[in-house]
Amino acid sequence: MSDFVTIVKNRRSANKFIEGTEIPASDLEEIFSLAKFAPSAFNLQHTHYVVVTDPAKKEEVYEAAYKQYKVKTASAAILVLGDTKAYEQTAAIYEGMKNLGILSKQEYDKMVEDTVRFYESRGEAFQKEEAIRNASLSAMQLMLIAKEKGWDTCPMIGYDPEKMAQILHIPERYVPVMLITMGKADLSSERPRGYRKPTSEFVSFNTFS
Repeated sequence: MSDFVTIVKNRRSANKFIEGTEIPASDLEEIFSLAKFAPSAFNLQHTHYVVVTDPAKKEEVYEAAYKQYKVKTASAAILVLGDTKAYEQTAAIYEGMKNLGILSKQEYDKMVEDTVRFYESRGEAFQKEEAIRNASLSAMQLMLIAKEKGWDTCPMIGYDPEKMAQILHIPERYVPVMLITMGKADLSSERPRGYRKPTSEFVSFNTFS
């Protein structure tokens, strides 16, 4: 088993990749099959990934990402989306527990009703926040899994979300959360890791201090 601490410490945001490196479909399948175990509120699994490996389509993504070199050289560009209407799938997601007898019909109906009401009563702003929050949890797990599999990544917010949505035909219910580039990092000009605050500067106990 891989040393988790080593993976956490060695994961770096890659600024450029070794161009022409192809990610096997089997590697992507393994990465996403583990990423699905990331936590999500009410188990609604808000995250959807659009993986771009086709060179022509990746060139369009490169343009929408303001021609950043890391996108051009990456083996894959992955748009992370959050589903603002994930709660509408509550009944389907919980149905398995009902069919297995884990939930009674009464418990199932109440869980579905309570979850849907929870999201609908809080409105669109909260639904968008939840989509971003849950997709971000999944994306972080994805990057750690990728590192364990030998692939480097870089989370990015530098792109035109409207243009990206148009290029990749994203339905309106999904909010673009971040773009993740993935490949084999080109370490020829890698800089030392940036300054990290000591824990005393960002951790408080019992009250903010």
